[in-house]
Parts: sequence; structure tokens; C-alpha cells
Amino acid sequence: MSVLSKTSALAVIASTFVGSAVYANGDLNLYSSRHYDTDERLYSDFTDATGITINRIEGNADELIARMQAEGANSPVDVFLTVDTVRLARAKSLGLLQSIESDVIEASVPSYLQDDDNQWFGFSQRARILFYDKTDVTNPPKTYQDLANPEYEGKVCIRSSTNVYTQNITAALIAHLGKDAVQDWANGVVNNFARDPQGGDTDQLRGIASGECDIAMSNTYYYARALRKGDSTMTAEDLENIGWVFPNQNDIGAHMNISGGGVAANAPNRENAIKFLEYLASEQAQEYFSAGNDEYPAVPGVGLSPSVAALGIFRPDTIDLSDIAENIDAAVEVLNAAEWE
Repeated sequence: MSVLSKTSALAVIASTFVGSAVYANGDLNLYSSRHYDTDERLYSDFTDATGITINRIEGNADELIARMQAEGANSPVDVFLTVDTVRLARAKSLGLLQSIESDVIEASVPSYLQDDDNQWFGFSQRARILFYDKTDVTNPPKTYQDLANPEYEGKVCIRSSTNVYTQNITAALIAHLGKDAVQDWANGVVNNFARDPQGGDTDQLRGIASGECDIAMSNTYYYARALRKGDSTMTAEDLENIGWVFPNQNDIGAHMNISGGGVAANAPNRENAIKFLEYLASEQAQEYFSAGNDEYPAVPGVGLSPSVAALGIFRPDTIDLSDIAENIDAAVEVLNAAEWE
């Protein structure tokens, strides 16, 4: 079904799982905040391979979590799928997920992309890197810490403090560097804002193209997608003039955001849910994450699509995602103290 609007999501969700059919042996009930049309192939291939029908609800992650809470033990959902560590950690903390054992996932997905209690797993990745205007910036930042350097005052476009990607990178830096050091960093970045934080990742790239800022932070798949499909607001010349840096290649590596999922605490079709997560770790699904949505596979050794491979080889940050999840609250405190809007 189509992606739900924020205002109508709960109403539609409430009316969707009606009748006994959704509890049939051959079904899987999925709540997903992934909003990509290209994922249709993932779902249809799973059904073709297993005969399991997917009943899917797409909506805002926070609303889906709220729905799972309200449904409680009667919830029909089997798998919760979302696009960031923050929401996965929140679902776990609220008791909405359960631990599972899967030799398939353990053998395929690196341990640092798994929750310590096996309640959620990362299945695709996006590197969060730095972009810059090649026509104006002769000395681009080489690390995340460099964004706070005074030489970049008035040059940086970045997302708001309420955005999960901002919270994730801040939490990762706290895990690596400590809260005090990251507070100084956040204060410096705020001082270097070219404008108040606004918009999504593509809007940060458009800020470079328009000349509003010279440096921006974005997930790789937005730029890779623009290279592959074009962007109605940026010309080919605009894209050519945008350079990129994979930060911190001499130490912690480039920060990675994930899409991931877990089995719901009260899943009525638990075995089908595990089969679905195992399928997401398969080579077929992993290749499609890259080919269909310009992401990096979570499973090592899986080939990259040309648009992703064009960005080059880099060293990723392999910090345990559970360490990031544990520092989300501290990250929010740091961002608020810095008055990062």
C-alpha cells in the first residue's frame, strides 16, 4: 500500500488489520517506515520464494511505535522495520521487540551491526559523509571534528538536532571521544552554520548547489541517487561541482547509518518473521538494497551498484551500534546545550 501521511497513519493502521485472514499460517505482518518504492521487489521476491504473503503498513516510525504500544499483547505485527538506530533502540527499550536466534543472520551480518541482545539487526547501510563546493572550498574538512574549525564559519549546512541522523552521528562521536569533547564540537559547528538547520539530506546538497553554503553533511545514497537519476533542482554541472570526503579515514572511519529491523515482542507469526529477517540478510536482498536504493549492503562481500561504487572505497566506522544507542540521550543533551536548532 502507499506510504501513509503523518496525519492519517494511525487511522489507516487501526482499520487495516481486520478479520482473521491476517493470522493465516502463510502471512507476515510488517510495520515499516522505509518509504522506498524500490522495496516492492524485496517483498515480492520474498513471497515468490516462500509463499508467505506480506501484509504491509508503511508510516512514520514514531507513529508505528506508538501503535505497537497501544496494541500491546494483541498486536498483529510480526516485524518492525525502520531506517535508523534511534527508533530501533527506542522500540527495544519499550519492550516492543524480542530476542531471536538465527544461525543465518549470525553468519551473515557483522556483530557490530547487531543489537547486543539480538533484538534488532542492521540490513543496509548509508555512510554519513561531508560534501563541499569544489569551486569555493580549497581545503575541505577531513574529519567530523573539522566542521567546528573557525575557518568554516558561516559555511556549514546541516540537519536539525531533532533529526535522527544528527543524533546518531553525535552519539557515535560521544562513544569515541567523550561527551565533553563532543560538546565543544557541537558548539563550534553551531557557530559555523550558514543558515538555521532545515530540510532533509537532499536539501543540504541543494544548499551547496545554490551557493547558500559551502559544506554539508548528508548520507551517501542521496548523492548517489542524484548521480544515477538526476535531480530536478540541480543540474549536471551542479552535481559535478560537489565534491565529497569520507571523514576520519585515519582513525574512527566514516559514520554509517542503517536500515534494520526486529521481530515484534508479540509476533503471531514468529517463524515467518525470522524467515523474513534471514531473507533480508541473503545475497539477493543485499544486492537489491544497493541496486534499488543506492545503499551499502550490511553483509560483507556483496557487490555494489555502479552509482554507489562510483563514490569510492573508504574505511567505515565499525563501532558497535549498541554503543551508539546507549549514547542517544547524551547526544540530545549535547545538541540542546549547543542550541543546535
